[in-house]
Amino acid sequence: MTAQPVEASPDAPLASPAAAAGGLTRSGAARIDAIDRLRGLVIVLMVLDHVRDYFHSSALTADPLAMESGDPALFMTRWVTHLCAPTFVFLSGVSIWLQRANGKSRGDLGRFLLTRGLWLIFLELTVIQYAFNFGGGVVLLVIWAIGASMIAMAGLIWLPRAVLLGLGVALVAGYQLLAPIDPPDVGVLAPLWSAMFEFGPGLGGLVLYPFAPWLGVMLLGYGLGPVFQRPDGERNRMILMLTVGMLVLFAVARGINQYGDPQPWSVQAGPLWTALSFINVSKYPPSLDYVLVTLGVSLSFLPLLGRLGGAAGGVLLTFGRTPLFAYVLHILLAHTLALVVGSLTGVPPSAFFNMLGDPSRAIAAGWGFDLAGVYVAWLAVLAMLYPMSRWFEGVKRRRRDWWLGYL
Repeated sequence: MTAQPVEASPDAPLASPAAAAGGLTRSGAARIDAIDRLRGLVIVLMVLDHVRDYFHSSALTADPLAMESGDPALFMTRWVTHLCAPTFVFLSGVSIWLQRANGKSRGDLGRFLLTRGLWLIFLELTVIQYAFNFGGGVVLLVIWAIGASMIAMAGLIWLPRAVLLGLGVALVAGYQLLAPIDPPDVGVLAPLWSAMFEFGPGLGGLVLYPFAPWLGVMLLGYGLGPVFQRPDGERNRMILMLTVGMLVLFAVARGINQYGDPQPWSVQAGPLWTALSFINVSKYPPSLDYVLVTLGVSLSFLPLLGRLGGAAGGVLLTFGRTPLFAYVLHILLAHTLALVVGSLTGVPPSAFFNMLGDPSRAIAAGWGFDLAGVYVAWLAVLAMLYPMSRWFEGVKRRRRDWWLGYL
């Protein structure tokens, strides 16, 4: 099936995009398989990142991106998972645009974004917090940032798309300029400022994902949403031009080494580590260089993923069509598997409770495996996760209950 161009007005129904037996969205529009597969690839990489957290011998004691680690395989295992959060957030913005283009009114969409955003924050503070740590303090991660950004989008979607694209560019490109401002400088707005812009303590916990720069990434997805409505060939050409532009901008900004990332690169002992220093960009919070290189790399996969078939394509589609379900479940699986394997090897179960908040017991017990062991555990978690996601994909395909839109 070949996609047809869409009416310029976002109030017009979405013309059928390319979807090789791709199924339908909840609104009845054809799904875009390339987007689902990219989202599925993000889930697969995210599983790797969190399995490494629970299984690698140095995950609790050392930064895998440290130049002094001396392990390029470990560095790249961590670096490739940098693609996850920005891609996930960007595609959330694309999805919001596509809902508008499919005919959902701004009022209906705004109410959905508000309630789903609140739901995601609730999940972050309850189920996800417990899954990650089996106890311990509050850490605000990517699901919180997506939820808070959706709440903001509930109001912002009343503005023209071009304005929101410009705001997204401004937030991503200009975020570094706000670094000199401290929360006390804004008086009574200090808690809100911390939640939006500050990495560190805030809102009664630890804010790893201040949501303003992530809102910028979501706005980029929303603003560029019409690109994903184009016919296959045209969409792929536009995506490739976009990704080349992002990567060129990254290379120029990073090469100048003055603005774009608070962590400058430097010449290392050898060319490999110099190259790794060049791509070692800041995620907490996401810098301009980080957004450019991660989205530039991940979106470049879209043309290939649109044509990916066979078992690999099917697995990615399943994960990509059940992203929140797979996200929550994989954390529980990875953490529980670590507890089971640790208990069988003599590590006390208590070492796996509040493990990330207080890793001292796991460290004292000598818990952890080398990188090969991490990859084995990663495959094991994926093997357990896939049939569960496949089942839930079937539930979502067969039923149209309103609550399924929140999962």
